[in-house]
Amino acid sequence: MTPRVTLVTGGGRGIGAATAELLAHEGHAVAVDYVRDAGSAEALVARIEASGGKALAVQGDVSIEADVLRLFAAVDRELGPLTGLVNNAGIVDRASTVEAMSAARIERMFAVNVTGSFLRAREAVKRMKGAGGGAIVNVSSAAARLGSPGQYVDYAAAKAAIDTFTRGLALEVAGDGIRVNAVRPGIIETDIHASGGEPDRAARLGHGVPMRRAGRADEVARAIAWLLSDAASYCSGAILDVSGGR
Repeated sequence: MTPRVTLVTGGGRGIGAATAELLAHEGHAVAVDYVRDAGSAEALVARIEASGGKALAVQGDVSIEADVLRLFAAVDRELGPLTGLVNNAGIVDRASTVEAMSAARIERMFAVNVTGSFLRAREAVKRMKGAGGGAIVNVSSAAARLGSPGQYVDYAAAKAAIDTFTRGLALEVAGDGIRVNAVRPGIIETDIHASGGEPDRAARLGHGVPMRRAGRADEVARAIAWLLSDAASYCSGAILDVSGGR
């Protein structure tokens, strides 16, 4: 059986951390990257290694090409041939209307959420083609369908780009044995809300979800793990909503 080596970007906290821990439990060697929070990433690696798994944390900004190249080189060197990528790293900003958004905010939103995803997928595809295939899961958002008016239209637009990217790349590399899918989380209890200035957002809005609650990071992680697994072997170009029916 080919060893499974999976890179989970933005893996130090939230959905990324839950996914990395689940994949490690399922036998993957896992790499995670982080920008500033070394403590969370290193604590995650320590937990995985204490449970008998293999993990690696690498610092870098996923919107910077040189950092992306360094990240993949570290995975090649320390863990071996890449078989999976979870394109999870992303940012949100404080609630704003479009008329109040600066060019700098919009550029940063797309640099991290879109350009970064393209760069990471590019490097993953190069490696997976040489290894006979692999699987990529992009993390989109229900905001791509809902638009997030008055709050995060820039974020929603960036995630809509990820939906289109998922479908296009899936068609482009299907013949190379590479599957590309996405998950679209809804309101999930993670730290991303605090970074947008609303730490209580999940609790406040959860009651409006058809299932009457916010989701958990581990619930998204299980969907990602399934899409990476052989159980989803005939699934590519799909976008799976994990949004409580919203």
